[in-house]
Amino acid sequence: MEENSFVELAQKAKIASKKIAVVSTEIKNNALNNIAEAIMENQDKIFESNKKDLIAAESLVKEGKITQSTFNRLKLDENKMRDMIQGIIDISKLDDPVGKVLLKRELDKGLILTKKSCPIGVLGIIFEARPDVISQISALAIKSSNAVILKGGKESVNTNTAIMKIIQNALNKTEGFPKNVLNQVFSRDDVAEMLKQDKYIDLIIPRGGNSLVKFIKENTKIPVLGHADGICHIFVDESADFNKAVNIVVDSKTQYPSACNSVETLLIHKNFAQAQNLLEKLKNSGIKLIAEPESWHKEYSDKILAYKFVDSIEEAIEHINTYSSGHTESIITENKNNADLFMNGVDSAGVYHNVSTRFADGFRYGFGAEVGISTNKTHARGPVGLEGLTIYKYNIEGNGEIVKDYVEGRKTFNHKDI
Repeated sequence: MEENSFVELAQKAKIASKKIAVVSTEIKNNALNNIAEAIMENQDKIFESNKKDLIAAESLVKEGKITQSTFNRLKLDENKMRDMIQGIIDISKLDDPVGKVLLKRELDKGLILTKKSCPIGVLGIIFEARPDVISQISALAIKSSNAVILKGGKESVNTNTAIMKIIQNALNKTEGFPKNVLNQVFSRDDVAEMLKQDKYIDLIIPRGGNSLVKFIKENTKIPVLGHADGICHIFVDESADFNKAVNIVVDSKTQYPSACNSVETLLIHKNFAQAQNLLEKLKNSGIKLIAEPESWHKEYSDKILAYKFVDSIEEAIEHINTYSSGHTESIITENKNNADLFMNGVDSAGVYHNVSTRFADGFRYGFGAEVGISTNKTHARGPVGLEGLTIYKYNIEGNGEIVKDYVEGRKTFNHKDI
């Protein structure tokens, strides 16, 4: 897309963001239900398009142009399709995040301050592989009353195009739903143009590898929400239950190794009695163990797990806070005090006790879906669902009040929450 064309698209998205901001919950839910139904009815078309992408991607893997983990993310199977459809339905059933009263305060008699949730505006989403991202983000954007510009990876162009076409057809049949809320672009030049459009785009959300996120953060004035790495840890405390430890670590590493919430480093307390048995179990599960990795700050995205023995829980916490990407960490322990110490002391978006790191997911959190997982410390953190796609505004209602009366002492504030 040429520069002028992209600017025009961004302008239209901005206009659409103002229109959808005032669309009723009923119309938004109708749109989501129409999308879910349309995807369900057109699954075969989507799978056919995905096959084309997979065939092309196989050659790219052989040539070393994309990784096996990227190929795995690209594949759209029956389970992903089921979750994709269910995620849209779940979002339609969630409360509307827009227009919620977050604070109501009487500044003075008859002078009322209200803090209300509102949409962010226009979202720019740049993602690699995973074609199910389109339906997730589209559904979340619609329910949170945001417009969106989506740029998927070239490796999933056929699948992305097919899904978006189905979604747009469903929206065209939804009475009262505005045009240009969902937009799709395809080229690398479009990414460069997107990053320039701070006048029209309010938030960029990248979903991809470290190099993509780093490039985006360094080349835009637009706020960026996301995470660069998924370097997750599990600490097996000395009081850990052996069976829990085996099951949790195996699930965290092998259930979907290329996911960003897959565990990459295992820390084991030196006094954990069954440490060697645990390591043997992990090997038998097909996990390659590395005792002395080149770097502790490494995302393998494969059935590879770095491990280290530590002298104390304090050392484990220090290691995690030093090398983690701030994504998700878990402690396996039967000691409640140690669990509390770990969960309070580890500085990550998700900190768990006796569960798999793979639970770090908007769908599993009951958000319906997610636009991504944020390791930011502003606005939104962890899996970003509907709430993370809203901001807030302040309204004041009064009856002719002026500041001069308060400055000169004729009136005083009472600041009473109501």
